[in-house]
Amino acid sequence: MMQNMEKRAFTPKPGMLARRFAARLCGAVLRERRPLDDAFAHLAQRAPFNGLEPRDKGFARAIALTALRRRGQLEDILARFVEKEPPVASGTLRDILITSAAQLAFMGAPPHAVIDLAVDLTKADPDARRFANLVNAVLRRVAAEGAGIAASQNAEALNTPDWLWLRWRAHYGVEEARRIAAQHMAEAALDLTVKSDPAGWAATLGGVVSATGGVRVIASGMVSDLPGYAEGEWWVQDAAATLPARMLGPLDGRRVADLCAAPGGKTAQLAFAGASVVAVDRSSMRLERLRENLARLRLSAETVAADAALWRPDERFDAVLLDAPCSATGTLRRNPDIAALKSEADVAALAPVQARLIDNACALLKPGGVLVYCTCSLEPEEGEWQARKAADRLDLVPAPVAADEDDALAPHLTGEGWLRTTPGRMPADNPNLAGMDGFFAARFVKKA
Repeated sequence: MMQNMEKRAFTPKPGMLARRFAARLCGAVLRERRPLDDAFAHLAQRAPFNGLEPRDKGFARAIALTALRRRGQLEDILARFVEKEPPVASGTLRDILITSAAQLAFMGAPPHAVIDLAVDLTKADPDARRFANLVNAVLRRVAAEGAGIAASQNAEALNTPDWLWLRWRAHYGVEEARRIAAQHMAEAALDLTVKSDPAGWAATLGGVVSATGGVRVIASGMVSDLPGYAEGEWWVQDAAATLPARMLGPLDGRRVADLCAAPGGKTAQLAFAGASVVAVDRSSMRLERLRENLARLRLSAETVAADAALWRPDERFDAVLLDAPCSATGTLRRNPDIAALKSEADVAALAPVQARLIDNACALLKPGGVLVYCTCSLEPEEGEWQARKAADRLDLVPAPVAADEDDALAPHLTGEGWLRTTPGRMPADNPNLAGMDGFFAARFVKKA
């Protein structure tokens, strides 16, 4: 009988393990400074979380994403009800509070279940258990007042790190900065690049045809379970990410180097357009995933594991597409952990890397060849400034994109004929069908 009682004592309540997973994911990002995707992949394969159903893992991820998207608001709400900051040595207390508050204030979860499970999670952590009464009291206040407080907060500013908020206001203006930050609070849609018949696939998948000609659906469940995935009829690629390759013009029969190619959406786009593609990336593991995706899509490309800043093959190319590593601040709507992991120092540190990659990309071109340089960053140092410097120091002539060249590019062209998208640029009645990643792209021709 005693053994049965002990067994019952250690059996988690329904929903407890998923919420523990969510708290652990937030802790990995906020305290250990690990990317969310890496933390999820690591923890999902290990006990006790490897026994969770896919639905429960998805729920845990949704909680963590909400907590990260609304982190500024949640910290402001919690600070109103926590009289004294808990000590650093309090285990998972902060992770439990922020993920539980996210459920109460923004996810419409039943308060009794959230609070009860949060208290149990706190008691199960030896370093946090002495704060169980605090958790109970604070979350009861959040359940009663949190949604009302949230409605009165300056959400855009609170949820954006100060360094980014100040930068975006200076570079884009106050209203555009607000539109960018507002879009980061909505879950990003799933964008698919389809091989043919966008309207037909939109109907099949319950989505809409996007302004860039792809299909946009509200993300739900496993991507691999959607119709057309196994048959290789489409691939996942943000609407903004499809635009730089279009700046290369007609590709049929042209030899193209895709630098920093993984995960491979642009490689697939180039190959499907008829180019003979060499995909270069320094990560052999990421290249393997790229090859697997190309095989599913029945597309082909050569792959090379190399540092794209140093790679010098014997041949020269008709065109080079360089999607350079960057701070990735344009992808916050999909990756809200970036707000916690990146700093202004990262922008400065990456600028020389981008310059070296542009230098080598120029060297890989034939005279008269076309280079498109792009980054998924909203920061001018990684976009406009790099493009201007490249034209000054290299045998590259800017090749502005004309407004009548491509209807998909036209709404996003700057006065210099460069591409600049921001998350607030693709509005929709449903906020979960709106927005696009922030991208910059510039086109050059190598001097003869």
